[in-house]
Amino acid sequence: MSEVLVTDSDSVRILTLNRPEKRNALNDELVGALKDALREADADESVKCIVIRGAGKDFCSGADLSALQKIAKASHEENLEDARSLGELYKLIRAVRQPVIAAVNGRALAGGCGLAMACDLIVAERGAKFGFPEVKIGFVPAMVAAIVRRSLSERLAFSMLTLGEMVTAEELHNAGIVHAVADEADFETALAAVTDRYASLSTSAVQMTKRLLYDIDSLDFASAIEHGAKVNADARMTEDCKKGIARFLEK
Repeated sequence: MSEVLVTDSDSVRILTLNRPEKRNALNDELVGALKDALREADADESVKCIVIRGAGKDFCSGADLSALQKIAKASHEENLEDARSLGELYKLIRAVRQPVIAAVNGRALAGGCGLAMACDLIVAERGAKFGFPEVKIGFVPAMVAAIVRRSLSERLAFSMLTLGEMVTAEELHNAGIVHAVADEADFETALAAVTDRYASLSTSAVQMTKRLLYDIDSLDFASAIEHGAKVNADARMTEDCKKGIARFLEK
């Protein structure tokens, strides 16, 4: 059985975490398969956006029992290598050209919550729950902190990471983290509204904008403006921009 199911719907690449009996818990095989699928999507010119979702009742429950047993027995160097492997997945989501959408149902916990928040957008069922319960077992949600701190206010990030409590999709929507919330019956329609929108937009403009947003993370204001000027000039030279300007002028 494949750990990640890969399907296409027109220009949308759908990556489904396929361990429903384990609540799509993360293990080495699943993380590796997801990385491979993301790289393949990145290289495919026909893919305009990527959706990551979970099979069954939950999006992803974090590390599974075997992964925790491995952590307990591993050396510091082995644990560092294992942690970096998951961190590479989070970084890869930002590195691929296309927007990556997390379609969250049920629970997204620990590394699974980090996976959802590492995506560029989140569309969630109204009953979905998010959380970082690591502190309850003496663990630290360390790598996801880089994502959470960039996404939430300092105080909300602090409470979410240190209290270990679950947060609803509605709460994260109100905080501007979840892009859209829908009832279970309307969830696929809400998700399609986002993917269809990307299908209708300029591929080069969306991809260049994604890269720009993440590239300026570490820049000061003046450097970000200068980098933006260079990207602006590059964008003007693309076929999409030239055709778009021509259509506008014809009106």
